[in-house]
Amino acid sequence: MAVIIDPQSSGIAGNMVVGAFVDMGMDIDPLKEVMENYASYFGDINIGIGKVKKSGIASTYADIQCNDKGHVGYMELLERFDAVEDPEMTPQIRRFVKKVFKTIAVAESHVHGTTLEKVHFHEVGAADAVADIVGSAYAFFKLGFDHQKVYGMPVALGGGVVKSDHGLLSVPAPATCEILKNVPSFGGPVSQELTTPTGAGLFVNMVDEFCSFYPLFASKNVGYGAGRCDLEVPNVLRILKGDSPVETDNVSILETNLDNVTGEVLGHTFGRLIEAGARDVTMIPTLMKKNRPGHLLRVITKPEDSEAVSRALIRETGTLGVRVLPYVHRNIVTRKIIPVEVHLNGTKMNVRIKIGTLGDEVVSSRPEYEDAKKLSEKTGIPLKDVMIKIDETCREYLQK
Repeated sequence: MAVIIDPQSSGIAGNMVVGAFVDMGMDIDPLKEVMENYASYFGDINIGIGKVKKSGIASTYADIQCNDKGHVGYMELLERFDAVEDPEMTPQIRRFVKKVFKTIAVAESHVHGTTLEKVHFHEVGAADAVADIVGSAYAFFKLGFDHQKVYGMPVALGGGVVKSDHGLLSVPAPATCEILKNVPSFGGPVSQELTTPTGAGLFVNMVDEFCSFYPLFASKNVGYGAGRCDLEVPNVLRILKGDSPVETDNVSILETNLDNVTGEVLGHTFGRLIEAGARDVTMIPTLMKKNRPGHLLRVITKPEDSEAVSRALIRETGTLGVRVLPYVHRNIVTRKIIPVEVHLNGTKMNVRIKIGTLGDEVVSSRPEYEDAKKLSEKTGIPLKDVMIKIDETCREYLQK
């Protein structure tokens, strides 16, 4: 099972998360009770949750009204939160709530040039933010989403300006920008704030992997959480739960064309790129401008390693540019290495086999080349025949 949080239509705010979880089946009564129990320590709070339509889409709106918009410091917020006793709030949920609080506090401290001990939540009203975060966290765990892989789609930020204690600020708010560093996002599609610091804080702490496109996914349950405003676009946050038959991860693809690099340099570059963090390197012969023979050098790497690998590629080849295709998601099988004892011409040796599985089905098995080579050298048997014997032994092992 997997979960997709999709804020591409109208961003994400705390009450939209609450509404989407209710739309997916979260029981309203215990949810409201928990939210009110904690938020009442920070101000007068009134919560109404019901069905609405946004641009024709049936959704759930969590109307969280707070009469006291006073701001509190991060340390005071933690003290008040710890003072509340609620048997519904497990230690795990409480830790998650505190993690979201800290995410927002760190962002605020960076924006205002202060410390966590001194920071106040300038862009977040205390009571309603507490209700949003506590309610979202409670529903997230009660629905069992903490046991699923959670994917996050690119975030719509909105545009224009927003009012704050410091006057008019450009959208997205400074704290939202801080929280969403390294998260795929885009401006628009309307001139209004769509993603709030609270929504961003919940989003980055719930998501395991950010995607530019939906992963391979069979939807079973969809929830829509409504935003406060009526916009030209559907003002809803969509959350989906379903089956994901294969695992995915994010990779960056680096490419450059080379027509003046020798074979010796290309061979050396291959090793240096692997050392720098490349997961795979491919060199494809091609025909370039002026009919010159050359190579397309393509590298797969993790996003966090792409800068180091790009530098290594430029230094080793002297290329003037590297194309980067970021956040490409790939479907992957579950992989593991198992040792298999192989008997060949009186020689016994453990050979490592790389196994790929989809659920309980083995879809690939491949011996480690270095082990097969070593066995070939020990026995004097050609490598191709050694590989056949290893494959036979592996099949017998897996059938047991």
